Amino acid sequence: MTEEKKKEEEAEIWTIDELVELTEKVQTDSVSYQEKELPIQWCDLVESEEPKVDLAAVDSADESTKQDLFAKFGTARVLAMVEKANKKNPEGATITRDSWDKIPATIRWQLSGIVLGNKEVGENFR
Repeated sequence: MTEEKKKEEEAEIWTIDELVELTEKVQTDSVSYQEKELPIQWCDLVESEEPKVDLAAVDSADESTKQDLFAKFGTARVLAMVEKANKKNPEGATITRDSWDKIPATIRWQLSGIVLGNKEVGENFR
């Protein structure tokens, strides 16, 4: 048996119940910035909680505008995930919609990478 096949067989398989639970579970991590840690929390979203994107506007936009629209959508999605967790666990809230634009962009990039499941992207912006 090849090493790749062994890895595939050893991989855990999600159950539907576990996936559903993720949308209600407050997940936590931290962002490292200037030798200090900022704890963060978020919840995964279900389809009805996802921010809406105007696909017609995206389709008709030039590349620069498309990038701006997707950046705004990404920010809205991260904030929705953070706000959902903040409602479920108010005492754990560190980032809010009001504080988002006031914190260093480096922290926002790292936080977004972690929350959206690509920690390496956030780490590349340190």
